[in-house]
Amino acid sequence: MSEVVHQQREVRRARYAVAAVFAVHGAVTGSFATRVPWIQDHASVSPGQLGLALAFPALGASLAMPLAGGISHRFGARNALRGLIALWTLSLVLPSLAPNLLTLCLGLFVYGATAGMADVAMNALGVEVENRLDRSIMSGLHGMWSAGALVGSAAGTVAAHFGSDARLHHALAAAVLTVLGVAACSWVLDLQPAEGEEPPPRFALPPKSALLIGAVGFCAVFAEGASLDWSAVYLRHQLETSAGLAAACTTGFTLTMAVARIAGDRVVDRFGAVRTVRASGVLAVLGGLLIVLANHPAVAMAGFALMGLGIAVVVPLCFAAAGRSGPNPSQAIAGVATITYTSGLIAPSAIGGLAQATSLVVSFALVTLLACGLAGFAGVLRAGDRNRPAVGPASAAVPDPRP
Repeated sequence: MSEVVHQQREVRRARYAVAAVFAVHGAVTGSFATRVPWIQDHASVSPGQLGLALAFPALGASLAMPLAGGISHRFGARNALRGLIALWTLSLVLPSLAPNLLTLCLGLFVYGATAGMADVAMNALGVEVENRLDRSIMSGLHGMWSAGALVGSAAGTVAAHFGSDARLHHALAAAVLTVLGVAACSWVLDLQPAEGEEPPPRFALPPKSALLIGAVGFCAVFAEGASLDWSAVYLRHQLETSAGLAAACTTGFTLTMAVARIAGDRVVDRFGAVRTVRASGVLAVLGGLLIVLANHPAVAMAGFALMGLGIAVVVPLCFAAAGRSGPNPSQAIAGVATITYTSGLIAPSAIGGLAQATSLVVSFALVTLLACGLAGFAGVLRAGDRNRPAVGPASAAVPDPRP
């Protein structure tokens, strides 16, 4: 009995630890995003050159993500995550040090590569903890990422308001976040490969099941990227609102997603991944219709709020389903992550290009159409439902000590 209690405590501690790692990961992103204007001025790049440079994080992440499984296999999950999260937090300083376009692109490539590898490692451990608890936690973990991003962006906003040098700001942020991230990793699960287990291939294609799951994630991340980057523009230019109200729309969308992710695990536990995503798809489609048909700012803001509510839990559930879709969770998660990163990369430019050729209304009609895919193809996430057995050693769930 004492052994069971010990396992319960270990897994519960690992849950909080990996949640802290998610928050640290998000805080790095928020810290970087708020200082992009300073970085642009320091590197003396034009808006077009900045757009080119900002494609390099996704490129670095896409190329490096498949390496995460091999690193975890060689060093163990705990040590791998400890090293990768430290590389990610420390890479925050690179973009602000860049004096020109070339060095900015190189810095952002490394920044994205370390982000992607840490992303895969922490999601794989999150899925393992979820399996052992036998209840959904992935939505809450991604909610912690959103909360971390909000904290990081708030600190960055204060730093920018007082005109601080981003090199100093990012050096201090990197030091604090590295300490917090490495400390949190001391309590994550210390998974080791089975004796005689072959290491995963470095650049193997993800399994077919992961590609189908990634397609659902693609739809959700496309809607997220479009809404984050274009919601304020939509209200400002399409509905002629004030700049303050337009900015509030984007903030409201972000907060809606964060709250929905933190609260989403209870919904998933009650209704299952498939039904949750189908209902989420319906909400996202309704939100898209409100945006497209809006003739008043309040209607469009309600539409963006519904969109955020509808897509919030989809990506966490995609990672959870990928982690149970085959014998190599890291490989499947890397495949899904690569697809979703690609979607996040192309969404803002695709919306802008279509808006240039037609209008923003048509652009968000496309977003609404893609949201239909969430409801239509939710069945591919069946591996994420709690009533299905987990794959591999993670299938042995630790009893929930709560009454």
